[in-house]
Amino acid sequence: MKKDLICISCPIGCRLTVEWENPEKISVSGNRCPRGEIYGREEALAPSRMVTATVAIESEKLSRLPVKTDRPIGREHIPSLLNQLYALELVPPVYCGDIILDDFAESGVRILATRTIEA
Repeated sequence: MKKDLICISCPIGCRLTVEWENPEKISVSGNRCPRGEIYGREEALAPSRMVTATVAIESEKLSRLPVKTDRPIGREHIPSLLNQLYALELVPPVYCGDIILDDFAESGVRILATRTIEA
């Protein structure tokens, strides 16, 4: 299998070509730093992303609270995560860093508030 990617590990944005027959035999070319090879391998075998979203909150100041994952989550889990987040409605106070969801889908990923809303 072959996949062309643009590396997002550093500001250079190398154009990568990743080729593999099986997980043990992966070839990454086009990278100008070691992070490109790591990114290409991960993207080919188990793509994951940091997720940022908003959650409804009963507040006079804001109607939505920004949240994010504490680490990347597998791309296949993103739609169900967003569905669960969009169904939530929080009640203040919520503080920056509070855990909104813990261990989403038994992945170990936490969803954290990225803003404080006290009322």
